[in-house]
Amino acid sequence: MLMKGVTLRGLEVFEALAKTGSVAQTAELTGLSQPAVSQQLRNLEKALGSDLVDHSRRPMLMTTAGRSFLSRTEVVLSELRLAQSELTVMDLTHLTTLSIGLIDDFDNDLTPRLATILADSLTQCRFKMITASSHDISRAMAARELHIAVAASTGEMREEIAEYPLVRDPFILVAPKGFLTDPTSQGDLLNEMPMLRYGREQLISQQIEAHLARQKLVFEERFEIGSHLALMAMVARRIGWAVTTPLGYMRAARFHTQIDAFALPFGTFSRNISLFAASDWADRVPRDVAQTMRHLVQSQIISPAVSQLPWLAGQLQVIKE
Repeated sequence: MLMKGVTLRGLEVFEALAKTGSVAQTAELTGLSQPAVSQQLRNLEKALGSDLVDHSRRPMLMTTAGRSFLSRTEVVLSELRLAQSELTVMDLTHLTTLSIGLIDDFDNDLTPRLATILADSLTQCRFKMITASSHDISRAMAARELHIAVAASTGEMREEIAEYPLVRDPFILVAPKGFLTDPTSQGDLLNEMPMLRYGREQLISQQIEAHLARQKLVFEERFEIGSHLALMAMVARRIGWAVTTPLGYMRAARFHTQIDAFALPFGTFSRNISLFAASDWADRVPRDVAQTMRHLVQSQIISPAVSQLPWLAGQLQVIKE
């Protein structure tokens, strides 16, 4: 039994505050008021008999005790979130067939976890899962080759397709390690190294190019790369810089020691990742799968990403139903 004063809400508040160092940002992340955030932290510290953060510093910094407790807290909350996601899809035994397509941004961690969760529930079902680009997933969904699709949203409303928003994925800048220290004041350096672009046929490329056009920005066109990991490898090898998203950055973990990630210095914008299903599918399945996806994205991608890049707090986030 947890000692009196140690609550799940208190642990969540502490985890968020440790990442942001700000009561205001923690309130935004947790949906609590700022006084409630402060009270949760005080209750937790009182229960533990130790200060977890230095209250005299702005932004707040963790104490030695706080850093030690945070590592345990993150493990506990991660396991609870995974357990919650695995319980969300309850009973799919009534389905006889299910085909689902997932954006390849989720290949590393989320897709394998979702596959096992669904397979455990689909006991009498013919089950098919594919991974591909958003462009190919959307095309397969439009052709009715898939029952459910998870892909980047184009923003287009289609009467025959129901959309369940899952996550807001802001665009960021990635550059070779040490090339930039502050893109907002070193924008001229971006012209000293070529911009590495995604393949023109990809939805992410079209979204990036549209944003550059809105900002009236023109960069040299030399490289167009269809493979995300190849593009990140070229950044790591100091061939150029690129615009991507946190989902893309986290997928390229093998290159993190060789690249730096920054908030986009020329106008913020983001994409939405959504679940799509035929609107005539009058069933709880799409809604349940969407909720499971939200829990998995939070535990497998968002929490690790914000821990590594705290400035993403409040930007990379689950879109609540």
